[in-house]
Amino acid sequence: MLIDQQILRIPGPTPIPPSVERAMMQPMMGHRGKKTSELIARIRPGLKRVFGTEQEVMILASSGTAALESAVVNTVAPGEEVLVIVTGAFGDRFAKICKAYDINTHVMEIEWGNALDPVQVADFLKEHPAVKVVLSTYCETSTGVLNPIRELAGAMREVSDALLVVDSVSAAAGAETNMDAWGIDVVVTGSQKAFMLPPGLAFIAASARAWEKIEANKQPRFYLDLKKHRDSIVNNTTPFTPAVSLLFGLEQALALLEEEGLEQVYARHELMKNMTRAAFRALDIPLLAPDEHASPTVTAVKPDDFDAVAFRKVLKEQFAVEFAGGQQHLADSIFRIGHMGFCSPVEVLQALAAAELAMIKVGKNIELGAGVRAAQQMYLQEGEV
Repeated sequence: MLIDQQILRIPGPTPIPPSVERAMMQPMMGHRGKKTSELIARIRPGLKRVFGTEQEVMILASSGTAALESAVVNTVAPGEEVLVIVTGAFGDRFAKICKAYDINTHVMEIEWGNALDPVQVADFLKEHPAVKVVLSTYCETSTGVLNPIRELAGAMREVSDALLVVDSVSAAAGAETNMDAWGIDVVVTGSQKAFMLPPGLAFIAASARAWEKIEANKQPRFYLDLKKHRDSIVNNTTPFTPAVSLLFGLEQALALLEEEGLEQVYARHELMKNMTRAAFRALDIPLLAPDEHASPTVTAVKPDDFDAVAFRKVLKEQFAVEFAGGQQHLADSIFRIGHMGFCSPVEVLQALAAAELAMIKVGKNIELGAGVRAAQQMYLQEGEV
């Protein structure tokens, strides 16, 4: 193994395109100057297209978690009830944020590996009309589940006026997102996943009806006050110091998405998902999420006859390929493969080939090449992207 080689196939941070790296190396400039305002003005339309919204997308110099907290403190008024749908570790994070603010929080626990049921949520809202905000993940990074957010929004509208707040950190720019058309009220994401950037930026947008509530909300907030961020972004600036180098990178990342075309970006992610899943099915290794709710950006694998931790150790130390482990109670029993952002089908084949070798080295009896062959066949079946 080459000493400096590192092949990241984890669900974030993800590899950075060379052109994005070069963009971030531009000389620093004053964050209140004309050039920075011009940069933000160029960025704003591209962010709106990724979110599928006509609303402004605010840019925070923060992790995605800060934007999740911002979504909570801006949309939930003192004394209100919320429903958090937990399908994994990041749904659980939403619940922890709400409880930290002493919000009356209902938690709907879904078995990890399964998706939420919009009908079940609608029935809960009928029984709990005091719930004013529903919070859910789109892609649950910890399990590789893509929740049916579009269907959830439709089911909610039939029975409730509650706002729908969505964590799209590992979905936006990798899975189709149409905030306005689907009726989602708040969408949050981060820079280090399908946006192909380092960690350090978060993006958040709110619907018109969400803004009505945000403006009337008496909940104290300062840095996370979305009104400050909205009033600044429309003037092509930010209320607090922006991460200027990351903004350079963001402009280039958005240009790459535009050049490829968002529909093509989503098709590429779907193909990589299908190739990955076909490979593990061919190797007779269980997948955590069912096909109908499988994420296009991350696949969770739950081996039943070899050690996931030992496998990942061999894969990283001998082949420089890094898969992620599980989280919480799944920490040692699953591994997760990121196939999002700056990733192509040929890189999926590379990772799968190395994974087969690592399996053999930890004692798994497989036909060498069976998984790669299945992935190749899936590529040929679905056509080039």
